[in-house]
Amino acid sequence: MTDTAPIAAIATAPGMGAIGVVRVSGPNLATLIGSLIGAPLKPRQAVLARFRDAAGEVLDVGLALYFPAPHSYTGEDVLELQAHGGPVVLHLLLKRCLELGARPAQPGEFTQRAYLNDKLDLAQAEGVADLISAATVEAARGALRSLQGVFSQEVERLVRQLIELRALVEATLDFPEEEIEVLRQAAFGERVEVVLGYLDRVLSASQKGRLIRDGLQVVLVGRPNVGKSSLINKLVNEDVAIVTDIPGTTRDTIRQTIDIAGIPVHLVDTAGLRDPGDPIERIGIERSWSAIRGADLLVVIQEAVREEEDPAFMTEFPSDLPRIVVLNKADLIGGVKASGLRDGSERIWVSAKTGAGLDLLRDAIRERAGWSSPGEGFFMARQRHLEALERAKGYLANAREKGRGLEILAEELRLAQEAVSSITGEFTSDDLLGEIFARFCIGK
Repeated sequence: MTDTAPIAAIATAPGMGAIGVVRVSGPNLATLIGSLIGAPLKPRQAVLARFRDAAGEVLDVGLALYFPAPHSYTGEDVLELQAHGGPVVLHLLLKRCLELGARPAQPGEFTQRAYLNDKLDLAQAEGVADLISAATVEAARGALRSLQGVFSQEVERLVRQLIELRALVEATLDFPEEEIEVLRQAAFGERVEVVLGYLDRVLSASQKGRLIRDGLQVVLVGRPNVGKSSLINKLVNEDVAIVTDIPGTTRDTIRQTIDIAGIPVHLVDTAGLRDPGDPIERIGIERSWSAIRGADLLVVIQEAVREEEDPAFMTEFPSDLPRIVVLNKADLIGGVKASGLRDGSERIWVSAKTGAGLDLLRDAIRERAGWSSPGEGFFMARQRHLEALERAKGYLANAREKGRGLEILAEELRLAQEAVSSITGEFTSDDLLGEIFARFCIGK
């Protein structure tokens, strides 16, 4: 760390509340504590205190907690002031801390100091932000597992296995005349396969965690008046979209998030796809196609009374984009039918009017997401984690190829270890740290 000046921030959310917290972190906070409270504080004991301004006037009465270094969240001296939760009171307390030598904390700076002082690794630090922003119960559980170090432990096991492989290759370099025989006797190929298998398991668990963290982008598309808006209203259980018999009522994309088995599913209702009748509708349809290009899953809605698909319509969508065909208005044909497959697309009969078949649709979305049951076999992960694991997998696959020189083999293993270690921050640039912690809230 290059800047060790005390930092201070309001650590509770904006607005009024029963209590609010002002947090201070930095070296040697004894002088600040003495000026603000008038007496030293015992470590890790809540003390009822009067918080005073420069003239000795009482700003508020609340609880003060002091955590001396290194036994604190940041690894530095930490002071937490629990005051009444009005914005004016909290800003007065923050202003007083700044007068006493602290500076305003940047977003995520408390957690960044915890990382730099080896209180957390980088994956755990990211777990803090993910826990705060968790949108579902499963997301909160996954983030907590990452914060508690479950993901980091898996990464550390991978690193140790890679170090063992590197040590074997480096040792073999001392015997250039016997290098092939030494590697063969040490079952090098089998060891690489074992590491690749373990990496695949970690990658699979990470992909589940990324899904729980970022959610699934599901776009509802179809011709005008097939019931897209009625369907999203039923799924969300709220009238978020206007429903009329007039074609082209939906002119813009409507976005809502629902929870399906712990997965945040971001539903996007789009304008009916057809030749636009006016400039405003044309803009809406252009936005529909933009949403389709960013989709993880397409829900193509048709009318149950017209069971046959529109070939020209279906071929307009990207061929590699997973899709579910929903036959809506099943109440007009006597009720829902059993779901089935046709040309690789699952077909589900539903009625947005009665709600029939919606559970089948939710199950189909969950299954298309690759999510069977939450369980305990996942942890929160980010895109950079997946990219690091994929890079390591590529380097290991190169190392597995026969006929490579030992120097090249050693370099592939070194790059694989470096990629995996970047997850926890062992090899991380300052630019990446700045980008990660800038996404945190102020005060954490």
